[in-house]
Amino acid sequence: MQNESPLRIVFMGTPDFAVASLDILVKHKFNIVGVVTAPDKPAGRGLEIHQSAVKKYAVEKGLTILQPEKLKSDEFISQLKALNADLQIVVAFRMLPEIVWRMPRLGTFNLHASLLPQYRGAAPINWAVINGEAESGVTTFFLQHEIDTGKIIYRDTVTIDENETAGELHDKLMRTGASLVLKTVVAIQNKSYTETDQLQFIRPGEVLRHAPKIFKDDCRINWSESITQIHNTVRGLSPYPGAFTELVSPQGKVFTVKIFKTTKELNPSIAASADVSTDSSTYLKVSARGGYVCIHELQLAGKKRMTTAEFLRGFPVNDQWKVQ
Repeated sequence: MQNESPLRIVFMGTPDFAVASLDILVKHKFNIVGVVTAPDKPAGRGLEIHQSAVKKYAVEKGLTILQPEKLKSDEFISQLKALNADLQIVVAFRMLPEIVWRMPRLGTFNLHASLLPQYRGAAPINWAVINGEAESGVTTFFLQHEIDTGKIIYRDTVTIDENETAGELHDKLMRTGASLVLKTVVAIQNKSYTETDQLQFIRPGEVLRHAPKIFKDDCRINWSESITQIHNTVRGLSPYPGAFTELVSPQGKVFTVKIFKTTKELNPSIAASADVSTDSSTYLKVSARGGYVCIHELQLAGKKRMTTAEFLRGFPVNDQWKVQ
């Protein structure tokens, strides 16, 4: 599809998730008059200056870039007005002040990585997996005052496999979301869309779940939970920020370990004892309510991520160890 529309678009986003949506618009010849992204910042051990994924892409494509520290600053507002956008698109960016999202004549729409009104908030991908959902999706909606509550333009659903991680779901939703952004822009351009209040998508008896920011306490594995919940927590936090536990030696020495990949071994007779079972060579599993959590990929603090076999070659775990 080639697009000859003079529609002037400002795109706002920061991480890789947003790049796919910007890229599909560029490839379909839409007129991206500006890209707003996070300021460069020092990162890593060497504190080298880090550019956002969206900025790197925008530089490569020769797009106009704005990197405001403050979204209400007079300088930024003036620069944004000068772009004279008809439409603004927000994908994985910051919360916008009203003076910004009200600026374009056709409004500002957001791509959210859930089936709104479910999982409003900062971490919808993680919480959908942690909560064991069988499906998720993406939603485009117009911004209004309350976060993630605007009228819906389109939704698209994807399935979540039993062992799928948040990282894998992220990539799936990134691709699906890019297509939905394109569909939404075409519909707005052609004035061929309708807006639907989010309340109309709530099924009878459905309970809304939220997706708040993930904190460290959310990442600690609770071994008193069922093996299904533990498995869901691990995959819902993989690869980032990562679920963690503590391995305790028979002598009482404690080692913090992140766990990235698990499977379930069902055994209804097993209680939540958090006992370690291993042959010290190829497998490592922990007893929990309903069976064993089999660990396949993990990382010691300060070390690289590795398979269980790699880990056991350099770390003397046996059946006398515990987790906590």
